[in-house]
Amino acid sequence: MLSIDVRNLTKIYRTYVKEPGFLGALKGLGSRTYKETAAARDVTFSVEEGELVGFLGPNGAGKTTTLKMLSGLLHPSRGEAKVLGYTPWERHNDFKRQFALVLGQKNQLWWDLPAAESLELNRVIYGLDRKQGEKVRDELTEMLDVRDKLHIMVRELSLGERMKFELIAALQHGPRVLFLDEPTIGLDVVSQKKVREFLAVYSCRRKITTLLTSHYMQDIEQLCERVIIIDEGTVRFDGPLREITEKFSSHKIVTVKRSKGLRQDYDYTPLGEVVERSLEAVKLKVLRPQVVHVCREVLETLDADDLDIEEVPIEDIIREVFSGGKMTPATPPAESAV
Repeated sequence: MLSIDVRNLTKIYRTYVKEPGFLGALKGLGSRTYKETAAARDVTFSVEEGELVGFLGPNGAGKTTTLKMLSGLLHPSRGEAKVLGYTPWERHNDFKRQFALVLGQKNQLWWDLPAAESLELNRVIYGLDRKQGEKVRDELTEMLDVRDKLHIMVRELSLGERMKFELIAALQHGPRVLFLDEPTIGLDVVSQKKVREFLAVYSCRRKITTLLTSHYMQDIEQLCERVIIIDEGTVRFDGPLREITEKFSSHKIVTVKRSKGLRQDYDYTPLGEVVERSLEAVKLKVLRPQVVHVCREVLETLDADDLDIEEVPIEDIIREVFSGGKMTPATPPAESAV
C-alpha cells in the first residue's frame, strides 16, 4: 500500500528583478520584469507504507521545498501528490493528525517553558487522552535517554537534547508518516548516534513511513535501503543505496600492502591516483576497467603481500557527483573489470 504518491510535483517561484538605481526603481513602478525559478520540477516518486527512504541532494536542490509541499505548508505550481490518500495542501484535519514534520533548523517547542509543558501543550492540541499521552511521552523519553531533562527550560537544553524533544513532540500523537529534514544537523557524534538508533528502532517497531533528508551519509547508510536523489529540482536517481556505487562510481580503491616495506622510488601515478601512502601500504584510486591490469602490475613488480579492492565510499561518490553539477552515470566498466 502506498503512503506517498507524487506525480510531476512542481514549485516555481516568481521574483521581481529590479534594475539598479533610482531610475530603476521608478521604472519598476510602471512595468516590472520577473524571473522564474523552479525549486522543484516534475518530481515523481512513491513510497510504500512503512518504508524509510533517504531523500538526498545538494543545498538548494529542492528537498525541503518538496517536504513542505508534501506536508501542506506550500501549494505547488502544478502536479499532484497524495499522502495517506489526502492532498496535503488541502490541509484536512484528519490528514494533519496523521503526519509530522521535523525541520532540523526550526523549533516547535516553547523556548521559555520546560520540555514537559511543551509536550503537554502538544497533547492538548491533538486531543490525546492524558494517560495515553503520558505513557507515550515516558516511552519516548526513555528511548532517547532524556527522561531526567523533562523539567528543564527548553532554552537551557543542549542542541542534542532539544532535537530529541523535537522528535518526541513530533511522534507524540502517533503519526503514520514522518518527514525529517536534517534531524541530526549540528549534533555531536554521540547525539547523532543516539538519534539514528532511535529512528531505526522506532521505524521498525511502528512501521511508520519516513522520508529523511540529511547531509550526514552515516544517517542514510545506517537507516535507508532506498534513496531518492534530487538535483536542480528534479529526481535524478531512485533506487537501492548500493546501486549508487554501481551507477555513478567510475573508480575502485586498490590498497597494496607489503610487510617488508614498499619501494619508495616507484612511481604509482600511472596506475591511479594516490589517495594515501605509508612505508608499508599505498592506497590507489583506479578506474574500474584498469583494476585487473593494476593488480597484475603491482603483484609482478612490487612483490606485494596483500591486495584489497574496495568500492569508493558512498559519501565520496555523492559529494563528487554534487560538486560536479548535474548527475551523470559513470561509463559502464569493461567486462574484465573486478
